[in-house]
Amino acid sequence: MTKATSPDDRAELLRALDKEELVRIVLDDAKNWLAHDGLWFQAVEAAHGMEAAIAADRAAWERFTVVEARRIMDRLGMQPGGGIPALLECLKHRLYARLNTQEVIEATAERAVFAMRDCRVQSARKRKGLPDFPCKSVGLVEYAEFAKTVDARIRTRCLACPPDAHADDVWCAWEFTLPGEAP
Repeated sequence: MTKATSPDDRAELLRALDKEELVRIVLDDAKNWLAHDGLWFQAVEAAHGMEAAIAADRAAWERFTVVEARRIMDRLGMQPGGGIPALLECLKHRLYARLNTQEVIEATAERAVFAMRDCRVQSARKRKGLPDFPCKSVGLVEYAEFAKTVDARIRTRCLACPPDAHADDVWCAWEFTLPGEAP
């Protein structure tokens, strides 16, 4: 029989690991999270159809993205209201930022264009010969709520996201602006 462990005990176990092992754990945890997200979606789709699964996914992301943004800001010691620079920093710390290739194409204090160059979900579908996953309605909620959590003034606009046509080297792209500033 093993002794029950508390969160403090588990934190102590992590502190004892070397940096490389911690990196492996973080990456593995991100993959596990994404696998769970995908399996959850597929289960809802099988039981209720694609439309219902996307609606449920959108509702979940609307809440999760706020939780994720707040936790990232807390970890980084940020307060809401940091504008575009704060948003760009927080985007680097999202769970799927550890798995996908993303890039800030343009950035000023008033405007940024963010692109997902390689999306693990979309790339897997492409390898399997499946069509693009139509994630735009989910992305609209996800990115807008994340940005608003970082700074309520930020406005989000989708530049491209499946089912929209997109360049071969970009799965989705998003524009973030502060109102009254550059378009």
